[in-house]
Amino acid sequence: LRTPISNLMTQTQVALSSARNKDEYKEILYSSLEEYERMAQMVGDMLYLAQTDNGLLKPGLEKVSLANVIQDLFDYFEAWAEERAISLTLTGSATVSGDRLMLRRALSNLISNAIRHTPPGQTVQVSLAGHGDSATVSVENPGPEIPAEHLPRLFDRFYRADPSRQRKGDGAGLGLAIVKSIVDAHGGAIAVTSANQVTRFQLTLPTLAE
Repeated sequence: LRTPISNLMTQTQVALSSARNKDEYKEILYSSLEEYERMAQMVGDMLYLAQTDNGLLKPGLEKVSLANVIQDLFDYFEAWAEERAISLTLTGSATVSGDRLMLRRALSNLISNAIRHTPPGQTVQVSLAGHGDSATVSVENPGPEIPAEHLPRLFDRFYRADPSRQRKGDGAGLGLAIVKSIVDAHGGAIAVTSANQVTRFQLTLPTLAE
């Protein structure tokens, strides 16, 4: 929280340092609003993780078509992906037993993360497969590899493989921690690999109980 608070203090001090016209004050307020939104997201994410830590968020159990959830997310991210000249593709299908909103949040974090790190003109690939009592979701994107020493810590809260990215819209380093908390709550597992210019996150989730 120190960074957005420091930015707000600096912006306010600059605004008070001399008289300004209406448009200049409006620009400062818009800039402040971005910082407030960033803090609100961060606090919301921290609260969500605290609730999962204390067992306050129990996933509901319903039949969830992962293909439908992912296609909805593709529609949601379509404009952003097109702006970055990135394609989104889905192969396979799978149905799991879980909480639709929680799973949507986890998959949204993974897909947005993949879009953010995919070079223009390339493709984010999501693959689904069923394996008896479990299903797998693979979210992969081309781009620079994540060094091997960082992979075990990617799901740690506030951890950044590249601290210099902090002010480039990558959030607070809580997105992957939230993904892991949701997967854990569903009795699943998550793993990540990064090699040959491809980074892949793979989720394993239980299928619908008989």
